[in-house]
Amino acid sequence: MPVKNRLAEMLPEITEWRHDIHTHPELMFEVHRTAAKVADLLRAFGCDEVVEGIGKTGVVGVIKGKSATSGRTVGLRADMDALPILEDTGVEYASQTPGVMHACGHDGHTSMLLGAAKYLAETRNFDGTAVVIFQPAEEGGGGGRVMCEEGMMERFGIDEVYGMHNWPGHEVGTFAIRSGPFFAAADEFEITVEGKGGHAAKPHETVDSTVVASHVVVALQTIASRNVDPTEQAVVSVTSFETSSKAHNVIPQRVVLRGTARTLDAAIRDQVEARITAIATGIAASLDATATVDYHRGYPVMVNHERETEYAIEAATKIAGKCDHSPLVMGGEDFAYMLEERPGAYILIGNGDSAPVHHPKFNFNDEAIPAGSSWYVEMVESRLAG
Repeated sequence: MPVKNRLAEMLPEITEWRHDIHTHPELMFEVHRTAAKVADLLRAFGCDEVVEGIGKTGVVGVIKGKSATSGRTVGLRADMDALPILEDTGVEYASQTPGVMHACGHDGHTSMLLGAAKYLAETRNFDGTAVVIFQPAEEGGGGGRVMCEEGMMERFGIDEVYGMHNWPGHEVGTFAIRSGPFFAAADEFEITVEGKGGHAAKPHETVDSTVVASHVVVALQTIASRNVDPTEQAVVSVTSFETSSKAHNVIPQRVVLRGTARTLDAAIRDQVEARITAIATGIAASLDATATVDYHRGYPVMVNHERETEYAIEAATKIAGKCDHSPLVMGGEDFAYMLEERPGAYILIGNGDSAPVHHPKFNFNDEAIPAGSSWYVEMVESRLAG
């Protein structure tokens, strides 16, 4: 079964929603305009219930099927927030908010789910209830966690939940997925190295924090190469090296290192955190300096449930003729919180030969909309078949 004809017919309308959202991007939980637009459209579609303000600015729509003998409810999720990036796409509907753009395609995710919601509200060809979830603050704010903490799953009786993300470099409208651990846990760390500052011409009278911090940066790379089992995955990246002085002739008193750690296993996550602390403090002490480590655990590992992954594969295959096996992804995804609350699965949809996500030239491919919306619909109609 290819994409649903009705959704193909709706492409110009859904594209218009997408372009409008793209023109007016919003960050984190401050997605007030986007959330209001989503809520207004859901009401216009005839959803049985539209609830705003879940997870601060999240929106949930409830669509009841023609019958309810199954007593089951399927949740479908899309994210709404943008990124603090200056857009460089050159499209006519480019961001009108300087320094903010939809560089990850959440405008496309939201629009695809809106298209599916309109279709489901029109047809109601299922036995049970569909709940469409529009989430704020995926990009670092943990909006999915907040929505769950506010009791969303219990309030709407959600039994299983599904989500989707676009994937540059893969053929438009094709799908890929894997069961089990899929997206990595994403943690952040900040290491403050304290030495003894002084004149650059008299290094023997100082404890050079830049030298100490440099040794720490190099040694942190041994965590993945020499501490973690080679059959496991771990990434430790120092992404910022900031000294307390910018002068050419000053050895700084302090250096602050910032970075991220990515893992796909709880035990490896614990190991990486412990090694970062041990390496930083140990090297600093050996060079007469001190180091303090502030380690912040971010999104957990996102784990697709086995049975629900099979359901997602079946739906994708009906639409695209196949569903590829995805490689592991070391990026983080806060849909992980919803999958900790309920069984479900997360799938990737091809965005074609586009710039990568989080890039100033990235743009969601509108040609993927019919397939994406169709997959959302198929998940409801297949899981809630009469």
